Amino acid sequence: MSELIKTALFLEHEKLGAKMVPYSGYSMPVSYSGLNHEHKAVREDVGMFDVSHMGEFTVKGNDALNLLQHITSNDVSALFDGKIQYSCMPNGKGGIVDDLLVYRKSEQYYLLVVNAGNKEKDWNWINSIASEKGYDVELEDESDKWSLIALQGPNATEKLRPLIANQDPGDLKYYTFFETEVLGHNCIVSATGYTGAGGYEIYMSNDSASEIWQALLSNGVTPCGLGARDTLRMEMGFCLYGNDIDETTNTIEAGLGWITKFKKEFIDCKFLQEIKENGPSRKLVGLKILERGIPRSGYSVVNSKSEVVGVITSGTMSPTLGMGIGMAYINSSYSKKGTELSIQIRNKEIAAEVVGFPFLK
Repeated sequence: MSELIKTALFLEHEKLGAKMVPYSGYSMPVSYSGLNHEHKAVREDVGMFDVSHMGEFTVKGNDALNLLQHITSNDVSALFDGKIQYSCMPNGKGGIVDDLLVYRKSEQYYLLVVNAGNKEKDWNWINSIASEKGYDVELEDESDKWSLIALQGPNATEKLRPLIANQDPGDLKYYTFFETEVLGHNCIVSATGYTGAGGYEIYMSNDSASEIWQALLSNGVTPCGLGARDTLRMEMGFCLYGNDIDETTNTIEAGLGWITKFKKEFIDCKFLQEIKENGPSRKLVGLKILERGIPRSGYSVVNSKSEVVGVITSGTMSPTLGMGIGMAYINSSYSKKGTELSIQIRNKEIAAEVVGFPFLK
């Protein structure tokens, strides 16, 4: 653990007896009271996660919009001040550098939130494109300055509201944000999350993280680890970089055509347009397990003749549904909802059915 980076909330996790694990170079809590308890708290009440390992880059300048339009698949021109967009950065070879959030602060000022394990790669990629194309932008990596708490669940607004003096977080529409004071500390509060349960993500300086965490804890918020974060996102069919999307996958086959806008020119635009027009050879689908068994990443998916037609990218036992669920790339001819397939689990073929996302309606 000594070589791992500790977030500003590390001591808070230790105080609570969290089980710590290495994750993307950080020492992170995987669970406190148990995955199922934490998962249920978020679905039915409210929980919070330390996600300070995420990366934050700022993009400022005359060409900020032009740069982002070129490197991301979504249409950044559709944003307005206080609006957020989910997007991907294509890698120029038909794959994905990373998926990310784009926050518009002003016409010439954006905040990018990227995955922890990709921070260095993303930073180098964006800088190389900006330099190569001669964009008039100022880039700054602010990752080490920020802590981030994800407050998630149907009662998140009720728990956050008392900590903000002059604004009501309940006024925020999904994928919008405001800059405000939380317990007197300058913060960004955004109506975003990775659980499908509603709630907020709160960006704050490292020196204010413990006070805000403790206040939420005192308000009855359940601390949750990365284990529950993973089962929650899987129930929604949200992609995890490194599992469901990576340098070898594209947005069309991953079901991310909705963040791939062809009204503008961007990296891999023509390649992706061809895939969309011709149809991808494989698709990322949901699989509901019809027998006892838990699908895991790397397990083969087979047809009735025991021929391999796909592979599991993410899988778990869904705490809410009480059944095994998996995300898998499947040959397109087998990707229709209702198609019956099997998953090879320990030399057994376990029956499964193709379903749409999210698993949890």
